[in-house]
Amino acid sequence: MREIRCAPYTAQPRPGPRHSLGAYGFVATFQPDPHFGRILAAYGGVFVAGSLVWEMIFDGFRPDRWDIAGSLICLLGVAVIMFAPRSGA
Repeated sequence: MREIRCAPYTAQPRPGPRHSLGAYGFVATFQPDPHFGRILAAYGGVFVAGSLVWEMIFDGFRPDRWDIAGSLICLLGVAVIMFAPRSGA
């Protein structure tokens, strides 16, 4: 098996995924919808499952039982978030 080496951490990292994700989270705080956090959480669960499907279709990835279990747990969380009875909603 080949060893994969990562670039060493530098004191001044280049902008990349970490910064993009941080900016995305910061911008989300300005959404006027009071339920935006709930919407974002549901989107995250769908994103996890969708990512596995994407990998299966385009990368030939074969998920194991733990990948599938994790995706189902995420989708169950989405269902709870979206369909739970709420008072005053």
